[in-house]
Amino acid sequence: MKKIIALIVLVMTLNSCAEKVVINREVDTTEYGKMLLGAQSLNQFKKEPYKPWYNESYNIYPTDKPTISELKKAKINSYNITVFLGTWCGDSHKNFPRLMKILDETKFPESKLHIIAVNRKKQSPNGEEVKYNITKVPTIIVQKYGKEIGRITEEPESGYIEKDLLQIIKK
Repeated sequence: MKKIIALIVLVMTLNSCAEKVVINREVDTTEYGKMLLGAQSLNQFKKEPYKPWYNESYNIYPTDKPTISELKKAKINSYNITVFLGTWCGDSHKNFPRLMKILDETKFPESKLHIIAVNRKKQSPNGEEVKYNITKVPTIIVQKYGKEIGRITEEPESGYIEKDLLQIIKK
């Protein structure tokens, strides 16, 4: 009996090791320098060489306070958001920090945010971009109960990410 239990524990341990996801992968390319790839934590953008562009776009963006208030009332925190971006991409440099400022002001839980960095071919190491049909970055995908209800691709249609987010969740 003890051998069977030991075998079960061993198999469970091996299975849990095999399913680990690599996060915060960074590569250093000769042509483009450092870039993030795959699943990322928000802390990665607060480090060099990403920190200067992240902080600048975050700090200079004046969020629309009435829309932020509406997002809170519409319970944006009950949704999941997946963001595909390129740390090499100018639109990502501008709009990803703006999104983070909006989410900070709405007290959006980081556990409901998934950040995936792609290379210049818009590919990630685990191929998540295929499932979501990513062709441009940044792409902000809003989900409810695991189903996509809307997305913002590259630039918000209204000119303001928070306004487009509100339109998506009010559908």
